Amino acid sequence: MAALLEVRNITLHYGAIKALDDVSLIVEENEIVTVLGANGAGKTSLLRAISGLGRLTSGSILYKGKNLADMLPCTLAGLGIAHVPEGRHVFATLTVRENLMLGMYGVRHLRDQAELRGKEERVYELFPILKERRNQLAGTLSGGEQQMLALGRALVSCPSLLLLDEPSLGLAPIIVQEIFELIQKIHEEEKVAILLVEQNAKKALKAASRGYILELGRIVMQGETRALANDERVRHAYLGAGGR
Repeated sequence: MAALLEVRNITLHYGAIKALDDVSLIVEENEIVTVLGANGAGKTSLLRAISGLGRLTSGSILYKGKNLADMLPCTLAGLGIAHVPEGRHVFATLTVRENLMLGMYGVRHLRDQAELRGKEERVYELFPILKERRNQLAGTLSGGEQQMLALGRALVSCPSLLLLDEPSLGLAPIIVQEIFELIQKIHEEEKVAILLVEQNAKKALKAASRGYILELGRIVMQGETRALANDERVRHAYLGAGGR
């Protein structure tokens, strides 16, 4: 049985800079996989490559057995891939509801209006604060609320695969805990596979079943997250001196 997502030996350059070097990974159906690495390791470049925002130098990316090469990012939304970028990037001058409507745009031709309204209501069930704020401009939301909106905007496109880039970035610890609880809830209730890029290694390793360590554009370690969390190199580099 083919994996949901299979990244095969991809290399990606920005001019003369090699951002990714022979990277391979797999995400199975309904699985959370995390990618850890320091700033500049290539984590964001990896997600951009998967979602069609970065042009590969070599290698291939397969989604449900289909080669994504040369597909436009807008096409991928209709296939079931949703990307929540680092920094959230909500449309600040649009309302919460208008942001959600834009999230449906790529799959509008695949769904009837009743189902689309149902997806919007499901987002409000997951994030009740967004229902309260639905007529409020997105730019006036708190950082945590904007992250919820970015997640909601992705979910209304009915994804099978969710790409999350640093969902805890810039958030207070109590909000980080809430965001990770919501990620787990989305995974369990919506049956969505998640590829999670995250600098909060403790949270990421706890949330995911498998992980990859990316350094200078290359995968240097991979395995079940329990084993990675107990590896001395990972504990020293990503979990602090105490390792827990």
